[in-house]
Amino acid sequence: LHKKCKELGLWGLAVPEVLGGADIGAVAKMCVSEELAYTVTPFTFPPDSPNLHMMIATVNEDQRRRYLEPYARGETVSAIAISEPGAGADPSEMKTRAVKRGNKWVINGQKIWISRMRESAFTIVMAVTDPEKKARGGITAFLVDQDNPGMRVARDIPIIGGHRTAEVLFEECEVDEGQVLGKVGDGFGPMQLRLTIRRLEIGAWSIGIARRALDM
Repeated sequence: LHKKCKELGLWGLAVPEVLGGADIGAVAKMCVSEELAYTVTPFTFPPDSPNLHMMIATVNEDQRRRYLEPYARGETVSAIAISEPGAGADPSEMKTRAVKRGNKWVINGQKIWISRMRESAFTIVMAVTDPEKKARGGITAFLVDQDNPGMRVARDIPIIGGHRTAEVLFEECEVDEGQVLGKVGDGFGPMQLRLTIRRLEIGAWSIGIARRALDM
């Protein structure tokens, strides 16, 4: 499927032209998402766009080269760790903490319902860096590589349609200062940008699935 969509020019539809994409815009991308959901094959054209747009808004030059550009080309897969057992619908109540120790950030906590953890090259991890401020300047995004020994999948969670998500544990997970995505304490806004794009996609997917059900 990846080879075929490249041949048809259907690769990187939401990727800016400067990164080699088609940049077709939100409305056209939702039309594509709806038609894909109408089929029987669970497939989306790489790269998955919500994390893409969050990264475009926040990466520095080093992160752009190491993470964003390979991701935009569809060479890597990413995950994002936001939800927690007690903070699903309201991510501002997350408890996962990141504490600065010397020139490292150390992350401890638990995330749940995380998609693509098994195949991702890196995960965007949302953590509290200032418990007093929380969503108003106290939540930071970090880029954590898949091989980081402090991040591990505790269990896979089967969901409808044959898919699965994961419970992820962070135990003394150390990352360098250069792994902060955006500014310290300013992770909540870019995360909301990411969630807005995903909600649009879910709406389009749901319409496509509903159309097929009605037609059947």
